[in-house]
Amino acid sequence: MKVYTKRGDDGTTGLLYGGRVPKDDLRTHAYGTVDETCSALGLARAELPAEGDGAHLHQQVLTIQRELFVVGAQLATLEEHWAKLEVGISKVDDAMVDAIDVRIDACVARHPLPQHFVVPGGNRAAAALDLARTVCRRAEREVVAMQRAGLLPDEAPLRYLNRVADELYVLAREVEGTHLASREDA
Repeated sequence: MKVYTKRGDDGTTGLLYGGRVPKDDLRTHAYGTVDETCSALGLARAELPAEGDGAHLHQQVLTIQRELFVVGAQLATLEEHWAKLEVGISKVDDAMVDAIDVRIDACVARHPLPQHFVVPGGNRAAAALDLARTVCRRAEREVVAMQRAGLLPDEAPLRYLNRVADELYVLAREVEGTHLASREDA
């Protein structure tokens, strides 16, 4: 299988379940930035231990990455094909959003939030989480632009991105607070 198709050479890209749009379309900006968020989280996850202390954070980041694929799939689908989307596979639902609240509360219970302004960069993993958070906020703004243009018939992806950015903030604070060393420092 070849990676290149040459179909995008004209400046368009294919969408899930069909259709083509310009590569600078609002939806391509939105799902592209969701993809950037997922990649930034990959950097964060690479800095977190997969076993032992902090393994739950590694797993939580992986969960968010997998959920971002669901968000991206929904955003990469023309509205007329949204009936084909499957909850948890290619469509965000309220349960996915509600699950974030539970994860945030558990994180804050393990490590209360600081009561002062936080400058990112306490350690490599936390810095990567903060970077992912800011990219996620950009994705959220781009989904708002989709909504304003009438391209978002279901607001669940917007709610998800808003909430997961909050989750990334609390995760970064937990990583800083538990002094998890990067693999390089271990």
